[in-house]
Amino acid sequence: MVIPSRSPKDNRKAKLYDKIRELLCRKKAAAQPLSLVFTKVNQVVRGWINYFKIGGMKSFLIKFSQWLRHKVRVVIIKQWKLPKRIYTNLMRINKVLKCNFSDEDIHKIANTRLGWYNRSTGHVINFLLSPKVLGISKADRPGLVDPLKYYLTRKELQM
Repeated sequence: MVIPSRSPKDNRKAKLYDKIRELLCRKKAAAQPLSLVFTKVNQVVRGWINYFKIGGMKSFLIKFSQWLRHKVRVVIIKQWKLPKRIYTNLMRINKVLKCNFSDEDIHKIANTRLGWYNRSTGHVINFLLSPKVLGISKADRPGLVDPLKYYLTRKELQM
């Protein structure tokens, strides 16, 4: 007998969004070290997925992980604050990853007058602060957990 997999209810999903939104509030998250922010976010996401891993929620986690990475990019850009620092950090990442973005592209992002949220929607930032880069754990901070990958590994272990 096959048991149908049910996904978490909408109010549970909304509660997860609210909890992450509270953790990644620009005012609070930008004032804390990234290691602390990543640790808290990873704990919440892993705990939620472990609790609801029986249900089918692949499509929800695809949307959620995109939204989560966007919020994290906003916090990172906000922590860099000054256009000069944004420019130097993005150039450093560009050089390490060999992305071949021009100085002009990165200069536009660093000196734009858009708000923090809109600034981090551009293709340059999305490419430079990709899921691969956010997932790298360094000595001082853990990598950001990818909710979809974590869910799929938990699902495999369950079966």
